Amino acid sequence: MIGRGFASLFIFLILTVAVSGAELVAGPVEARVLRVIDGDTFEAEALVWPGHRVRVAVRIRGVDAPELRSRCVAERHAGLHAKDALERLIGGRIVTISQVGGGKYYGRVLADATNAEGLPIADALLKQGVVRPYSGGRRVPFCDNLAQAGAS
Repeated sequence: MIGRGFASLFIFLILTVAVSGAELVAGPVEARVLRVIDGDTFEAEALVWPGHRVRVAVRIRGVDAPELRSRCVAERHAGLHAKDALERLIGGRIVTISQVGGGKYYGRVLADATNAEGLPIADALLKQGVVRPYSGGRRVPFCDNLAQAGAS
C-alpha cells in the first residue's frame, strides 16, 4: 500500500509536469487557503479527487505586488499593505482557482482566483490600489515608482 505522503507527492509531481508545459488545468478547483505568502501569492490545499489533496503555492494571474524582501523600505511597507489586503480577502477561506498553469514561478502555479463570494481576487486588489497589472515579462521595481510618488 502506498503511504499518503508518497501518494500526495506523486499527484503533485504529475500535476507539476502537466502544468509546467503549455497546458492549463481549466478548473474550477476549490481550495482552502492555508496562508497568505505575500500580496500576490497564497498557499492552498486543493481536493484534486476524492481522498487526494494537494498543497501548492498559487500566484494570482494578472497582478504584481510590491516585494516584502526589497532593499527599498517603501516597497517593503507597500508589500505588507498588499499582503494584509489579500489576507482580508481570502485568509483561511475557500477560494476557487481556474486556468491553472506553470511557468517561471519557482514551484508555484499561476492561476485565476476568486474568493468565496465569487469576486475575482486580482480585480479586488487592483481596485484597492495595492498591486499593479502584470502580464508577464520583466518585472519593474516598485521602488522607482514609490520614490517618484513620494517626491510629488
